[in-house]
Amino acid sequence: MSVPMEELKLEIVNAATGKPLGARAVPGTDGALVVRDFPDDGPRPERWQLAPVRSAQDEQTYVIRDAAGGKVLDRLAATNGGVRRGDAADGRKSQQWRVVPVEGEAGLYFIESAADDTVLALDPDASDASDASDASDENGTPVVLRAYDEEAAGQRWRLVPVEPERVGDLVLRWAPLDHWNGRRSWRLARSAALRPVPGAIPSFSDMLLVLDRFGSDPEAGGWKSEGVAPSPDDRPGRWAELGARFLADTAGEGRADIIGLKPAKGAVTSAARGDGTFEEEERVLHPSAPSSGPADLWTLADMTGDGRPAAVVLAADGVRISPQGEDGTFEPAAGEPALKGFGHGDQAGGWLVDKHLRFLADTNGNGRLDVVGCHDDGVRISLQDEDGTFAPLADEPVLRAFGHGEEAGGWLVDRHPRFLADTTGDGRLDVVGCHDDGVWVSRQEEDGTFAEPLYVLDDFGTEQGWASADEHPRFLLRATGDGTADVVGFGPHGVVVARGLGDGTFEPSKLVLNDFGTAQGWTPEKHLRFLADVTGDGNPDIVGFGDEGVWVSHNLGDGTFDQARLVCRGFGYDDDAGAWRIGHHPRFLADVTGDGRLDIVGFGGPGVYVARNLHRRFRTR
Repeated sequence: MSVPMEELKLEIVNAATGKPLGARAVPGTDGALVVRDFPDDGPRPERWQLAPVRSAQDEQTYVIRDAAGGKVLDRLAATNGGVRRGDAADGRKSQQWRVVPVEGEAGLYFIESAADDTVLALDPDASDASDASDASDENGTPVVLRAYDEEAAGQRWRLVPVEPERVGDLVLRWAPLDHWNGRRSWRLARSAALRPVPGAIPSFSDMLLVLDRFGSDPEAGGWKSEGVAPSPDDRPGRWAELGARFLADTAGEGRADIIGLKPAKGAVTSAARGDGTFEEEERVLHPSAPSSGPADLWTLADMTGDGRPAAVVLAADGVRISPQGEDGTFEPAAGEPALKGFGHGDQAGGWLVDKHLRFLADTNGNGRLDVVGCHDDGVRISLQDEDGTFAPLADEPVLRAFGHGEEAGGWLVDRHPRFLADTTGDGRLDVVGCHDDGVWVSRQEEDGTFAEPLYVLDDFGTEQGWASADEHPRFLLRATGDGTADVVGFGPHGVVVARGLGDGTFEPSKLVLNDFGTAQGWTPEKHLRFLADVTGDGNPDIVGFGDEGVWVSHNLGDGTFDQARLVCRGFGYDDDAGAWRIGHHPRFLADVTGDGRLDIVGFGGPGVYVARNLHRRFRTR
């Protein structure tokens, strides 16, 4: 786990015993701290905050502060090496601590004194038991400072964020009240449901059914496949498979239309009317070609920078591109493909969805989208010329890394997310990936070649607890509006951010919000999590489709986020919120009215539902 920000409240839990650090059941005069059980009906364990201190040696140390009383973790004056809560004193070394990750153990730390390098540990003399988990008495096991011992389980600690402080109103319901004489009356009682609080930012309308098509119910079309959703940060190059439904601006008018990929007809659309509804008529946007197959992937992207989208298909024989005609439709590409590569057939390289990532991206800043892919042997790129043609793929990859094969690093689609982003501000896209051990970056040079990858951050990898791309989504985007790409991820304990330094490297990662992680109940089987600017201040906010509905954490503009607020009572997993299911009911954030605000759109059983973004004066901080 990344070191938490100072605003977050934590329990410090001993890894050997599973018990939190706190005061004795019967406090002594010295204020010594122990680890012990805290009964459910008694006082809760102490909650701590980490306040960073920058020392003269430029090393990162922390003051560990009691969140309730403001006292800090300190050494006892006695010679037994105990610790206590004491009054804070500026610059006192005995009150400064280093938080050192345990190598190879995700989420475990040594808490090391900055005064003499001893570490926080269970008192080995507190019991005759050989196992530290048995070392306890009714008042708890004393915590002391001891020399570092890598074999001592009692020296390892977990920093456990406390429950998130989500903001939502309880819903009242009528509950039956039975009487002794057999009569029944009714009373108002709280229910488990929540609703948005008045004045929640952003605010959304109620969820409305606006079109009885494109739903999973037979009467609404019987759509069964969710397909591959477009990227939450609107980057072109995410691909949709047969049966998918999504939204895109098909006419360049600033409104998102509905698109569905039908096996027999091809891509069909219902155009947005501009008022949050869609045309009843379903028209064919891009007919199926005779050569189309179920393994083809489809997207809509402005390939040349002229503001008009083109239909791009990854077919068996390569990349096929259909410009938009005057009538707004896209004719099937005939003849030879635009690029004989990146296709799923053997003649186009044998690119497979479960092994090989493919992107559309402007890699050199000329305003035209190129095709980029990570194959078995590494990264391959085809640049688009000014006349719209693509360079043939070279015999060798441009970078022997980030590929599926062992010789290129053994990168797996379901475990190792990879991105294209400008990490230096030079206008050229670099390759960034999260492998088992952390983040790797390969910078693009002025001549278009790529440097050997550098290991830049020991987080966001499977060895740090980020088990899979689905369970722990990670994004590379400008999270603060300062022009530098940052890493943002939904980790085991919440939201983690590593700020970009503008030179291809990143600051140490920090846990900035105790929400939207698996520890708070967010799972890929039930919940969606996105990053999108729904408040209109230019910074991406966190949007989560949870049990009760849609939750938003506002981006504060400094790499941190506000506590989550329930903004829409719908599109959620619970029955009260619509019983929306992953794999059946795609949900998106898109501007369907053209007013510049992202609305919520979902494809439910009966059809298409919309909740409009009503907030007009956006909050800034």
